[in-house]
This record gives sequence, structure tokens and C-alpha cells, in this order.
Amino acid sequence: MHEKKVMEGSVAVAHAIKSAKAQVIAAYPISPQTHIIEEIAKMIADNTCKSTFIRVDSEFSAASVVYGASATGVRSYTASSSQGLLLMSEVLYAMAGTRLPVVITGVNRTVSAPITIQPDLQDSMALRDSGIIQLYVESIQEAYATHIQAFKLAEDHDVLLPVMVCMDGWILTHLYEPVKLEEQELIDKFLPSYKPKYMLDSKAPLTYGSYADDEVSEFRFMMHFAQEKAKEKINSIAREYENVFGDYFGGIIDHYFCDDAEIVIVAMGSVIGTLKEAIHEIRKSGTKIGLLKVRSYRPFPGEEILDVVKDAKIVAVIDKSLSVGQGGQLASDLKAAFYNKKAPYVLSCIAGMGGREIAMKGINKIIEKCKLALENDSVPFTEYIDLKEEYLK
Repeated sequence: MHEKKVMEGSVAVAHAIKSAKAQVIAAYPISPQTHIIEEIAKMIADNTCKSTFIRVDSEFSAASVVYGASATGVRSYTASSSQGLLLMSEVLYAMAGTRLPVVITGVNRTVSAPITIQPDLQDSMALRDSGIIQLYVESIQEAYATHIQAFKLAEDHDVLLPVMVCMDGWILTHLYEPVKLEEQELIDKFLPSYKPKYMLDSKAPLTYGSYADDEVSEFRFMMHFAQEKAKEKINSIAREYENVFGDYFGGIIDHYFCDDAEIVIVAMGSVIGTLKEAIHEIRKSGTKIGLLKVRSYRPFPGEEILDVVKDAKIVAVIDKSLSVGQGGQLASDLKAAFYNKKAPYVLSCIAGMGGREIAMKGINKIIEKCKLALENDSVPFTEYIDLKEEYLK
């Protein structure tokens, strides 16, 4: 039988990693990721987790250790945030290019400067072109489930790419909620022991990370095709998880009240929970509004989103990050996916950066901006929600 306990989000993730039977774990502490690896280290010290934890001197070293461990054919895991993820970036690109199925928790925190430990998506967005699959979670229970699913996805022989489970720092890592911990026997059936397709073996030598010239093109395309294949894998693994454990959090996307919606909000991460509550209230006033949750940012579900929102008049995309000189990354990707197709307007909304609250007031502003754009038959390139204008003078 499963067990239900009230626990911190970080502890729930640690339980997922323990249940997934990651064999090698290496990580360096950085807020707000720290409680995850503290809990894993405690479990190993108490002999309730059989993983090998390798202490390192930096995030670069942590990524390098799990790179090497995965290359030898063992299930491997790491976690980091913000500047730590950026310090890992050299190895993470190589990890994806070498097709190593490492699972990474990306605990979302903004990057310097100015220095802050507040949550937004700037860190994982900086890695969106690395080749790593990125899955964004809404709740602690979803974070627990998605980490277990992530190993199954990464290790699929049609995929063989690192998977980063992105969860908002503090909002999810340090929140306490009731969490359903699944029965180990069922987890073992859902996620069997890792059987590597390739591994370092003196009896069957392989070269990892070798030199290439223009063959780099083929390597990058193979990664791209693997991500395309991962779309269906993400959907099927989510449904398989539902069949085994009874919980479903969406495949590459999920959506709410979109069938009759004229306005659809598109977002990802913990803000989805707030938006669900807001949409229930807004619909009471007669506004036909829906919500689309992006669970998989890479691979990007452009066609799948369009299929859901094609009858809407306007889509408002909430980005908790800013590509300086361009705008919101999620909105930019969606505009590109909609280009040359019969699609609704796309309104890019930047909100929630540096941990700024996205509350009912800001959501109502977004709805007002959408209605005004439809009235004027003209959509601004980007709207900045709750920006403190006095700071800009």
C-alpha cells in the first residue's frame, strides 16, 4: 500500500530519488536545492538508501561525476540551482551530446546580477538549447511523480538524453504538503533496473566525447530526433504512471476549460495552481477563459498547443523569465510554432521574475490586456505585468 505523509517538497524529491534507486548521486549545495541533497545524504547515512553519494567541491565537479558514472552504465542523479546550473553548463551540454540519461533536478532560482535567491525560470531557460529534456512541475506530488517518470524517459533506448525536472525554488522545495509515497514493489515494476544500451566496458571498448568535424551536424540532428520521439514517450509514460499509481499530471501538456475559451492563458510551473483557482473565479463573471499547462518545454509541444487553442481568439503567455533584447522565451517559441498557421493572437506577458508574486490582481491585468488587444485588433509585442515604473525613472 502507498503511504501518505506531510512533508517538505525537497524531502518528497529525495524520496523519489531513493525509490528510483539511483546508484550514483553527486551534488553541491546551493539554495534552494540544498534540502534535497541533505535529505538524500541523511537517508544514505541511516542506511535506508543504498545509493553512493560522492562529495564534490563544485557544481561543475558534480556534473562531471554523474557524467562519468552514467557512462559506466549506472543510474545517476544530480541537482542544482541558478549559478550552480550555469557552472554545470559545460558538462551538461556534453552530457546531452554524449547521450547520457542522467536525471537532474533544476530547482529554479534567478541568476545574478543583482544577486538574489528568489525563484524564476532564468536558470533553466539558459539551458533550453543544450539538448536536455525539460519537464516543469506544478506541485510537490507532481515533482515526486515526475522524477520517477524522468528516469524511465531518460533511459528509454529511443531517447537516451538527460532529463531535467524543473521545480520552483522555495515555492515548491520548501512548502509542506501531504504527499503520497508509492509502494516500492510497484515502483520497481514501473521503473525496472537500468539496462544501458552503451557503456564503458574494457571488453567492448567505446569512445565517448571524441573529436568530430562537420559530423557534428548529424550528432545534433540525432539529439533533435530523439527529443521529437520523446514527446510520445512523455505522454505514454504519464499514462502508464496513471494506470499503475492512479495519478495523472499531464503528458507534454494539460489543459483546463479550453473547449469554449476565447482567452487561453499558457504557463508552466507552480503558477499553474494559482491560475487554476483564478480561472474558476473569472469564469463566474462570464469571461470564457481557459488554461494550458506546458509540462514539457523541451521537446517543445507547439503543434499540440495549437491543436488545443486553435478556436480561441487570443493566447496570453506568462513567462517568469526574460530573454534580454527579445522577450519571453515561452512566448517566442509559441509565436514561432504558430507562424504561417491559422492561430490565435499571442500576447507575451512577463511576470513573476525575482519571486514577484503573481496574484489575482496581476492575472486580471492580463485578462484586461487580452480584451483590449481584441478590441483594437492589435497585440503589443510584450506586456510587463506589475512592473514598478518608478524604479525605471
